[in-house]
Amino acid sequence: MLNESPKTRRRFAQLASIRLRQRRLGRMISTKKIYMRALRGITLALCALASAGSLFAAPADDIKALLDKGDAKAAYELGKKHPDQLGSPVFDFYFGVAAIDSGRAGEGVLALERYIANFPDNVQARLELARGYFILGEDARAREEFSAVLKAQPPAAVVANIERYFDAIRARESAYRTTAGAFLEFGLGYDSNINGGVSSANIILPNLGLVTVVPAGVKIGSSFAQATAGAQITHPIAPGVALFGSLNADFKIHNIHQEFDQGNLGITGGVSYLRENDLLRAGISFNTLDVDYNRFRDVTGLTGEWIRQLDELQAVSGFLQYATLDYAGANDVRDSRLSGIGAGYRRAFIGPGRPLLSLSASYAQEDNRRGRDDLARDLWSLRAAVGATPAPRWAVSAGATFQLSDYDAQDPLFTTTRRDKYYAADVTASYAFTRNFSVRGELLFSRNESNIALYEYKREVAAVKARYEFK
Repeated sequence: MLNESPKTRRRFAQLASIRLRQRRLGRMISTKKIYMRALRGITLALCALASAGSLFAAPADDIKALLDKGDAKAAYELGKKHPDQLGSPVFDFYFGVAAIDSGRAGEGVLALERYIANFPDNVQARLELARGYFILGEDARAREEFSAVLKAQPPAAVVANIERYFDAIRARESAYRTTAGAFLEFGLGYDSNINGGVSSANIILPNLGLVTVVPAGVKIGSSFAQATAGAQITHPIAPGVALFGSLNADFKIHNIHQEFDQGNLGITGGVSYLRENDLLRAGISFNTLDVDYNRFRDVTGLTGEWIRQLDELQAVSGFLQYATLDYAGANDVRDSRLSGIGAGYRRAFIGPGRPLLSLSASYAQEDNRRGRDDLARDLWSLRAAVGATPAPRWAVSAGATFQLSDYDAQDPLFTTTRRDKYYAADVTASYAFTRNFSVRGELLFSRNESNIALYEYKREVAAVKARYEFK
């Protein structure tokens, strides 16, 4: 090797260089293969993730579409078919809203809590979570979340809804802390029959035939002004036990025939007991009515009430009542005792406007204390009402009432046993300018039918009232 010629050495150097380049090229090719394999793996992984993302998005999008249509129940049921999606933020958000709106607030709160853990600054999610806490009765946490939303300065419509929740929370807080409030109200209106008089002066009466009613007994229409004030307080004295009291005064002044001006003063006090889903209340009340600035009638009553919350959307109630009615002057012949029993049902609906349906029925006996059985009667009453909030700051309601009065004995003047049927329909609409100040419009249409024409009348009342509440 040492004696090799220069030519031989050059040949060996060329061969070594070729082998070196081959080894380098081999390494480059191997490295390129590795990169290609890695790139292919990454591409496949990204495709898989994209497919998985589309799978996550599809149920969430479908739930959102159902919510947009107002079908929260169907949205919730669809979400329940995809338990594997729980934990996906988008799915959790829409499933949480659907669960709350369909009456499953517990599941909805859990889903929204998971979402907010990832996106704590999402104001809409916090608003929905606050609503869920409210439905579950977790007032402190609901207030905290609502307050966080208000700090973000949401639109006025959202602020108005939150203020309503705050009012409801404040009312419920009376179960564990002292709360008090007061209000002032002033209204103007028109009453087509301030005296409950007959429509025509000429009527036909049993055993008397055609008679002419004196002017004071024929219906009189008049505009009026009305002022009302009230205050209430609730003070808890033990877990679930609270004392309550209220005071109300109402004055109605007519433009003409001031002899029909009225004043009402009422006071109520009692105790309530709340345990889980049941609320029991017992109270005593006193009310005095003045007509033409003279005492007309006093009512002293005892009431017992039971309310049971069946679920997040439904409640039933029942009550017992006893009262004594004392009339002044020549009307004392109408003194009586009233005892009654009743039941009610309330149902909230999920959907636009948040409708609330209320149904009630009652039976009472009014026994005359002066031996006048013709003034004693049995009363059956039915009422149905529905309320809604069709837009922020707006509240509307409509109701219908029926009452049947069966008197116990013949009227001594007409030798006929009186039987009355009373029908009424009422409509109200209110707008809250602020949390404290609101304006309300009221309409009442009523008719009393009787087998004795002297007691038949029709009445329509329209009024606009402004109310300020001290909260």
